[in-house]
Amino acid sequence: MKELLGFIGFFALVQGVAGLVHEFADWNWGFVHRIGFLDGYEIYASVALIVLALALFAAAESRKSR
Repeated sequence: MKELLGFIGFFALVQGVAGLVHEFADWNWGFVHRIGFLDGYEIYASVALIVLALALFAAAESRKSR
């Protein structure tokens, strides 16, 4: 479970950073800008993904490894 939380957290972190890079540097990568209902809210969604990643990393660290 710890590895799964870490993987999902890493994926969320990469996509959040990719969304911010897309908004500020106009590089065309990541999936946040491709989702239609987030049109106009890409920065908020990217920041939310980064916060989610930090929470997932914290949850993964609190799990006991077996």
